[in-house]
Amino acid sequence: MKKRSTILVLIVTITCCLAMALVDGVLRPGYAIKSAIKIALFMLIPLIASRLDRSVLYLLLLRPKKKGLLPAIALGVGVYVVILGGYFLVSPFFDFSQIAGALTDNAGVTKENFLYVSLYISFANSFLEEFFFRGFIFTNLKQHSGRKLAYIFSAAAFSLYHVAMMIGWFSPVLFLIVMVGLVIGGMIFNWLNEKLDTIYCSWLTHMFANFAINTIGFMLLK
Repeated sequence: MKKRSTILVLIVTITCCLAMALVDGVLRPGYAIKSAIKIALFMLIPLIASRLDRSVLYLLLLRPKKKGLLPAIALGVGVYVVILGGYFLVSPFFDFSQIAGALTDNAGVTKENFLYVSLYISFANSFLEEFFFRGFIFTNLKQHSGRKLAYIFSAAAFSLYHVAMMIGWFSPVLFLIVMVGLVIGGMIFNWLNEKLDTIYCSWLTHMFANFAINTIGFMLLK
């Protein structure tokens, strides 16, 4: 049973991430359509998987818990400062101007819709990713196959999932740094999920990380 559940979670992960890569890197629909597709892939497909295999957790992952909220907010503020500080630290050495063009051409983000998109990314998109990568993938893999695979696979999947959407954003060196940073971020979110037994604390921290990224995006689009 555990092996079957593990295989099901791995198949869902790979299928959904490849589907989003196709959407982000090839089809490139409008942001509203892309968001609807992501909701279907990251929320509905795991629900179907949990119905096919009752040992795969789903509804239990959505139960809110109060513990750890303040530490998560404090960590989130720290993450915001680190990301923004890192940008100002490396910006003299790397050209970020191409990101503005890529945001408009690849993601359909403009000055006019930036506020709405950034609010969606910060609150809704971060929740979708936390539910899928930390809730569905990490929690289920930890339960059915152990901590090692859960930590490595979910963090790696979280990083690789971002590849298609960031095509053309960075130079090769900076792209590699960002990928490593996403793996580390995924590990931190996994740790929060494990220690506090809820996706809501990692969601808060993820939210602040997105606040920082949106702040940088705002400066680049001005």
